[in-house]
Amino acid sequence: MSMVIPFGPQHPVLPEPIQLRLSLQEERVTSALPVLGYIHRGLEKLAEEKDFQQDAYLVERVCGICSFIHSMCYCQGIEELMDLKVPPRAQYLRVVWSELHRMHSHLLATGLLADAFGFENLFMQLWRTREHVMDAMEYTTGARIMLGSCCIGGVRKDINEEQKKFVLDKLNTVEKDLKVLLPVLLEDYSVKKRLVGIGMLDQLTARERGAVGPTARGSGLAMDHRMTGYCAYGELGFEPVVENGCDSYARTQVRAGELLQSIDLVRRALDRLPDSELKVPFKGNPPAGEVVIRAEQPRGEVFYFLKSSGKDKLDRLRVRTPTFANLSPLLAMLTGCTLPDVAVIILSVDPCVSCTER
Repeated sequence: MSMVIPFGPQHPVLPEPIQLRLSLQEERVTSALPVLGYIHRGLEKLAEEKDFQQDAYLVERVCGICSFIHSMCYCQGIEELMDLKVPPRAQYLRVVWSELHRMHSHLLATGLLADAFGFENLFMQLWRTREHVMDAMEYTTGARIMLGSCCIGGVRKDINEEQKKFVLDKLNTVEKDLKVLLPVLLEDYSVKKRLVGIGMLDQLTARERGAVGPTARGSGLAMDHRMTGYCAYGELGFEPVVENGCDSYARTQVRAGELLQSIDLVRRALDRLPDSELKVPFKGNPPAGEVVIRAEQPRGEVFYFLKSSGKDKLDRLRVRTPTFANLSPLLAMLTGCTLPDVAVIILSVDPCVSCTER
């Protein structure tokens, strides 16, 4: 017997509203079709109504989980249009806040994944650890989510010695917690039964369907835009975390590895923080032209398209978020799985519907 059932938009395991229309043959999923548009906010159109400096704040609202990286990517685009050279200290500080956001996002995602297969205690412990990361962001910028510290030409705020010590102490606490929690997440028998071999996405399919971020790296693709060395990543010895399992467990392994990697990157960036100005001054509007700029968010590569005609307001701002790129790979993962595994597979991709729909 075959039937079509809705999964979402309101569902206990979905942090944001998205609907999947699942075609079932008994309990086996034969196909899935996404239904989007529940939280469209019109931010791209609004960006055309604000001036290009106000847009640096606006794009942070595209997504709260990776808000700083949205703002940084946008600022990099304007800086390229205006041919601005960002001071070295600002480049390193951008890495610090980017990686703190990556940790914040991955801890949230792994906690939700644990909750999906019933590990409530692990879920709460991971989110408790996440609070230390958010404390570090608040102590250095004054905000826990929308930092507002990135600006065109550099950064708006500095990190002094007292703040540096606070961040390093928080990282030590997070690392200590992760050494206890990650073995539970990755080595527990019940966790492996729910993740290993579930949501398969082989390397060829991942490449053909345009997977990005941990979804691609969990299928053996060494794709990470930080490898290009933007900001100060080229000076910090960055190497992507890659797993070859091609399943939900491999994607979880990638995020676990990136949590520890982000701790190392923040430590190195703070240790090597150069002395320089925080931002470069500029006058006037961006010149006429177009630019595409990319950055690596926690969920994968994001790119911004900016079009200017020389006025204070952009003619066009277009965002392509990593979750949108991962929707097609997600549909491939769901085909052939059983209904109880649908929630786990969705959360193994860590979808952010808010930034996908904007």
